Amino acid sequence: MSAKIKTFQFLVEGGKASAGPPIGPSLGPLGVNVLEVVKKINELTKDFAGMRVPVKVDVDVEKKTFNVEIGTPTTAALIIKELKVEKGSSQAGKSFMGNLPLETVIKIAKLKMNDIGAKTLKSAVKSVVGTCQSMGVKVENKTPKEFIKELEMGIYDHVILKYEIEGESK
Repeated sequence: MSAKIKTFQFLVEGGKASAGPPIGPSLGPLGVNVLEVVKKINELTKDFAGMRVPVKVDVDVEKKTFNVEIGTPTTAALIIKELKVEKGSSQAGKSFMGNLPLETVIKIAKLKMNDIGAKTLKSAVKSVVGTCQSMGVKVENKTPKEFIKELEMGIYDHVILKYEIEGESK
């Protein structure tokens, strides 16, 4: 007889999940220890405090066991966290509300690589810079369009390669 697994998806604030709605009412009737699930979610999401994090909980209904997987916050949320602002520019492309160094863009790109389906770190960086464009955020004190032109010319390849090599050696 195969195990019956029920899957639930929630959007929770990093490190602040509770046994209240939506988690408690969804999982409580299955007989799983909701407080243990909440504790595990908070442990896994504590690094994303202040951001909404996608969480997937698989419950084995027969054994009353669970598995928690977390996703990553949106690229925009990660950019906002790095800039320590509340939101992007209301006139993206005309007014800029922040500037990110390339290293920070690479850090976000590495976090989001699987989610955005990027095959290379360079393409993930390009995707993050695209989000910067729509939020009114400069990269390396350049407009995102200027930065992407330089990125495509290979100006930043040596920096990106350094981060790719570091990631493989860890």
